[in-house]
Amino acid sequence: MSTVLTPQQVLGRIPQQEPFRFIDEIVKLGDDGIEAAYTWRPDADFYRGHFPGNPVTPGVLIVESMAQVGVVALGIYLLAKEGSIDELNKLVTVFTDVQVDFSGIVTPGSRVEITARKVFFRRRKLRSEVDMKLEDGTVVCSGFLSGMGVPK
Repeated sequence: MSTVLTPQQVLGRIPQQEPFRFIDEIVKLGDDGIEAAYTWRPDADFYRGHFPGNPVTPGVLIVESMAQVGVVALGIYLLAKEGSIDELNKLVTVFTDVQVDFSGIVTPGSRVEITARKVFFRRRKLRSEVDMKLEDGTVVCSGFLSGMGVPK
């Protein structure tokens, strides 16, 4: 029996937790994509060393945020629709590949908007086209991310 999860239910099922969850809210969610937002905490410990006196958000964490939205959260939604909650509970989503281009930076305290569009979803594998923008619309990173649901 398929289940349509609400944005709040999907957010509650994301396995990443503080301090490694980089999604604050899911704004929009559907069969073809997802929109979410996150505010990068100025007091996050990694800013002390990246870079002292001129902190910027590490690219690997920007990609992680994009993956949490475009692969994990969207994948949870799509897997629940395809199967049952019992089946969903037996899986964990793993990140499999990425191809992104950076075109800007994210500074401490910035609120970003992450948008992912499903490219394909089959046999528990999801590929999404994802971009991250600052609140003013400036794109800081865009590309393709993939992942799949695997047994726990």
